[in-house]
Amino acid sequence: MFSIEKWKSGGKWTNWAGNVISYPSEMYVPRSIDEVINVVEHARESKKTIRVTGAAHSFSAVAMPEHIALSLHNMRGLIAIDAEKQEATFWAGTYLYEIGPQLAKYGFALINMGDIQEQTIAGAISTGTHGTGVTLGSLSSAVTRWCFVDGKGQFNEHSRGSDELSETLHVSLGMLGVLVKVTIKVIPLYSLYYIGTRDTLTNGLASFAQDIRQHRHVEWFYFPASETIQIKRMNAMAPIYQSQWNKYVENIKLQIVENGAFFAMSELCKWRPSLSGAMSKLAAANVVEAEKMGISYEIFPSPRSVKFQESEYAIALPQFEACMEEIHATFKKGHLHVHFPLECRTTAGEAGYLSPTQGEESAFIAFHMYKGMAEEPYFTWVHTLMQKYQGRPHWGKQNHLTASHVHAMYPNVDKFLAIRANYDPDNLFFTQYLKKLFIV
Repeated sequence: MFSIEKWKSGGKWTNWAGNVISYPSEMYVPRSIDEVINVVEHARESKKTIRVTGAAHSFSAVAMPEHIALSLHNMRGLIAIDAEKQEATFWAGTYLYEIGPQLAKYGFALINMGDIQEQTIAGAISTGTHGTGVTLGSLSSAVTRWCFVDGKGQFNEHSRGSDELSETLHVSLGMLGVLVKVTIKVIPLYSLYYIGTRDTLTNGLASFAQDIRQHRHVEWFYFPASETIQIKRMNAMAPIYQSQWNKYVENIKLQIVENGAFFAMSELCKWRPSLSGAMSKLAAANVVEAEKMGISYEIFPSPRSVKFQESEYAIALPQFEACMEEIHATFKKGHLHVHFPLECRTTAGEAGYLSPTQGEESAFIAFHMYKGMAEEPYFTWVHTLMQKYQGRPHWGKQNHLTASHVHAMYPNVDKFLAIRANYDPDNLFFTQYLKKLFIV
């Protein structure tokens, strides 16, 4: 969980995974839009770049500050609910774990969530953070209005429409300015009925196309070199709350049994990477089949106390089966020492200029490596494989992107950059990392 005191102490900035480190010269935690404007004006005068650091949960350097680090930690909370339109407006620094309880007080909920809830809503929207569900988009797709301070120090409000600015703001990586308020679509409060099962990869692939249409949410965990997958299915139901006892038992199971045991396995693999295949099969053999019900924001997230590095790619949905078969064949050869399961999810297509789906229903495949183990050989293989399937990486995850890759994969990137430049003519929000991604 993000700690503002830790963030402010000392000159070092680091992300959650610890793989991105910088030493910004200035740090600010504004409490109002006017204070944000003052920081932007100061940056213009001093010719320094700004990065809004969010909760520092990105595995890439997308949030890494070069000169000025800005946190929206003091600009949090629900601003307004429009029950008739089913829209909610939040301060952009609000953490995802705060949103569910705040909306529930008014009988509403997020349409979808991922399984990590530590990010800020601004960071999640700006990077295209998503959950799973082939009929559902990312959190970015729920936005109906953006309010941001641009690189000229001007406050802007823009409502979503069929226009170029909307497609640019959809996933912007914070390159147009500081997002300070956001309005999103919400739906009436609901619960989720969760069923977790164990199956074989062969059976899972055979029923995958039908399975993702029959359930609101389907998520896979594939265990490298094992024939086993864990399938999590969730469907909406009328609101029902978990008992405090069930919450307590569930937390004990996740934190001590699953995270604790997996931590021990991970330490063994770090000590001797050749054990990775055996540990993966052991984890697969001990997948717990379970079912539970609860309010959506209680069921979506899972605690992640075992630290890791991550790379994630979106591929066109029809290519998922062939891709997974190739991944499985490679792991069976035993050349890659990986014990972390691969996480497989689906989303609807989105038309934003920088959306990794580029308007197509997509499968997202996430690849993890335990912190302290050598991830580069694994992620290099991932990148090469994903080029074969025209995969586009999640912007907040580790990748091997270059500007040539970006311009080849995103046909509207020049439109994005032209609009971006109108709002940030002095490149306050365009760090060296971002220039490497976008300037050919």
